[in-house]
Amino acid sequence: MKRFYSIVRILLVAAAVLSLASCASRQKFVYLNDMVPGSQYPINLESGTVVHQGDRLDIKVSCKNIELAIPFNAQTGTYQVSAEGNVSAAGVSVEKGYRVDDEGNIVFPILGKINVAGKTLKEVAALIEGMIEAGNYIKDPEVTIEFLNFKYTVLGAVNGKGTYTVDGDKITIIEAIAKAGDLTKNARMDKVAVIRMVDGKYEIFYNDIRTADIFMSPTYYLQQNDIVYVEPRYKDKSAEDRWWQISSFVVSLVSLASSVVWALSLTNIIGG
Repeated sequence: MKRFYSIVRILLVAAAVLSLASCASRQKFVYLNDMVPGSQYPINLESGTVVHQGDRLDIKVSCKNIELAIPFNAQTGTYQVSAEGNVSAAGVSVEKGYRVDDEGNIVFPILGKINVAGKTLKEVAALIEGMIEAGNYIKDPEVTIEFLNFKYTVLGAVNGKGTYTVDGDKITIIEAIAKAGDLTKNARMDKVAVIRMVDGKYEIFYNDIRTADIFMSPTYYLQQNDIVYVEPRYKDKSAEDRWWQISSFVVSLVSLASSVVWALSLTNIIGG
């Protein structure tokens, strides 16, 4: 029986090792698996969304006296003054929003050309408010700005490839992946690329979304027209989950062998 128990012990150890390897491998597919409850992790705020050439901005000016803001809210056309002194827009805007030209400028009513490229929406709003006040056009103006064409593309090992639009002025890479239906089982979480236009040239950034380091990535917040590409673990889809299939087969084989050895010992085929 000593020989039998030795065989059983070997088989059990083999099964335990395979089980641990399987668990360790599965752990690789957990988002942010190194985060500790109660700990704080900084975010790279410098990666926030800024205005680029080619963007289209919706800009609205408001104040206590609504009539004073009308000239700043009409993108094209002329203005008319009624007998009572009320100002109203006589034209209709042909194209919604202000397009940022190749030099990073927009042409804004009354104020003229304004350079906005490289600034956040908050900074652009503050700039326009300051120019309106400096020209004594309106006292205490309020400027609100939104992107009209903020979009990004997700490709690779995700469940919903495609181009998506953003409501608002920011989205994180994790939110973008979630919006694309999350990762497939074939995804490499340690190699999530963001392809971005930088100074007129495309540049690629790699991210590992298994760790909290992603929060400090320059591409944690996506920019307009970014391309997110999740690299697959296998080029051939038929190889997907091959490791799991092999592991399951070996564990089943070990279990079967243990049962056979046990049965043989009971019939005294394997003796002490």
